[in-house]
Amino acid sequence: MNDILNEIAAQEQRLQFGHFSHLRAWGLGYSIKTLAEKRGASVAIDITFNGQCLFFYAMPGTTIDNAEWIRRKRNVVHRYQCSSWYMGNACKAKEKTIEERSFVDPKEYAPYGGSFPLSIRNVGIVGAISVSGLPQAEDHQLIVDVLESFLSEDEKSEEK
Repeated sequence: MNDILNEIAAQEQRLQFGHFSHLRAWGLGYSIKTLAEKRGASVAIDITFNGQCLFFYAMPGTTIDNAEWIRRKRNVVHRYQCSSWYMGNACKAKEKTIEERSFVDPKEYAPYGGSFPLSIRNVGIVGAISVSGLPQAEDHQLIVDVLESFLSEDEKSEEK
């Protein structure tokens, strides 16, 4: 269990932005949508920055339940300052539910994969990038895969 927690913590440390903006939120959201389509997946996507939703898209085949799952997973990121997948695995490692661990309402907090901290280097967590529609590990991995590509392109453009 520690291996997966270490892997997720390393992802969160590595996948941080140098800066963020409304336009970057749109580009990131569109990149998530595009990769989901390539994978034949149907997801809802939400990017929230400082409490403001900068991007939301519900692909055909999603329902209002996906938006509700996003809200609950995003609450985990905001409260615990880590991905919802990390928190879910941390609860599993301690053999406790999030309710038992932190006395929070599971109707408000969902420690399942699919919400990732939106972090800015030397600033901290300023929001969340969330998806819902796939099994939880795949929701998490979709975000990670897009961030790795998106941030790699960022670094190349910053070097120019």
